[in-house]
Amino acid sequence: MQRTVPRRICLRLGLPGALLAVFATVWFAAVSPVAAQSADQGEAVFSAKCVACHTIGGGTLVGPDLEGVSDQREPEWLSRWIAEPDVMLAEGDPIAVDMLAEFNNVPMPNLDLSDAEVASLVAYLGTRSGATPSVVPVQAAEQPTAGPFKADAGTGKALFEGSNRFDNGGPPCLACHSIAGIGALGGGALGPDLTGSFGKFGEEGMASILANPPFQTMSPIFDDQPLTDEEQAHLSLFLSRAAVSKRTAASVGQLALLGVVGATFLLLVMQFLWRRRLREVRRPMVARSRARIERLRQVQEEQRNATLGMKGR
Repeated sequence: MQRTVPRRICLRLGLPGALLAVFATVWFAAVSPVAAQSADQGEAVFSAKCVACHTIGGGTLVGPDLEGVSDQREPEWLSRWIAEPDVMLAEGDPIAVDMLAEFNNVPMPNLDLSDAEVASLVAYLGTRSGATPSVVPVQAAEQPTAGPFKADAGTGKALFEGSNRFDNGGPPCLACHSIAGIGALGGGALGPDLTGSFGKFGEEGMASILANPPFQTMSPIFDDQPLTDEEQAHLSLFLSRAAVSKRTAASVGQLALLGVVGATFLLLVMQFLWRRRLREVRRPMVARSRARIERLRQVQEEQRNATLGMKGR
């Protein structure tokens, strides 16, 4: 067995130095595997949570390329940003606010990561600082148009509207989003209008979002019901066409007609209710007025009879 601490070092440094050298050797032997394990866990978290918006050396997607981020940001700032980006934006952190403006005002969502996950991500990013990866671990960044199939905007529209069902059972986009080219009303209002989304995120960003949605309202739905490569391709092409389209004149006309019909119906309903209310209010008023008139007529008749009686005497 080889000696951990050479005898020459012991002779020069004495017993304290030798003990220090032994301690350092044991510490590095114990800590290095732990650090490596933490970085491995961070890589797994990155692949599951971050690849929809970020690459490491692969360029900008929805968010920035994270190559060298550990050299650009303090560890404390980076850890807090990963853990609670929404809080830092609300507090007006200058770096966070600048990044929000730089990346199309798309905020980084709070991923509800545990402290261990945050620490492992920071450790993993630290191992990738200054290094150019030979393989970018982002399948989502690949435009899903390659393969034996050909993307079709009409099929993408049908998937968006729900007339074609997603293979894995996810809800149609129309349930939450609106977009130009699908009628006067355009769709749901729970999520944003997607007419200009392709122009906002770009080809790679849109492909990444469709493959692994990073948004808190979408992730719980599509984590277990992901879109297939074909569905991603069809939707991406449809969204790219919608990004350069506007609501047609027919669509605007339909919307105006619906507005006129709705306003007319509302006026008719209000008139009916108002007339009914008037009848209900006027009926007792008219009855009281008639009763007063009748009493007045009776009084006048009695007075006239009394006057005639006095004259007859």
